[in-house]
Amino acid sequence: MSKLINITELSKMLNLIDPKTKKPLNHVLRYWEKEFNSIRPKKINKRRYYSSKQVEIIKMIKFLLKNKGMTISGVKNILNMNINKLDVNNVNSLKTDYYQKLLKIKSKVLLEKINKLKDYGKKNSS
Repeated sequence: MSKLINITELSKMLNLIDPKTKKPLNHVLRYWEKEFNSIRPKKINKRRYYSSKQVEIIKMIKFLLKNKGMTISGVKNILNMNINKLDVNNVNSLKTDYYQKLLKIKSKVLLEKINKLKDYGKKNSS
């Protein structure tokens, strides 16, 4: 079973935080739940919990809305068309942009870990 993430953790992960009060903007996620049928969190003790698959869908929605400036109806059309299979080879596609950004972030994290391991080895060898 995969780990479930509550709504506040997800808001923080997506950087949906009010700049003045520093509180998570959970209402944005609740609004997206109403708009997008693919987001259906589990409700345990009246609290919302999201699976890893739903988190990826929400990240895609946020990327298309905030970074690409698309409308909600435009994002709905993309999600409903299920472009994943057709979109992989198109270099100029929206999902390709999202996956490129995701790979860059993961590559940076891996490079930082490798550099830490190299530094650790140098300290112990002298």
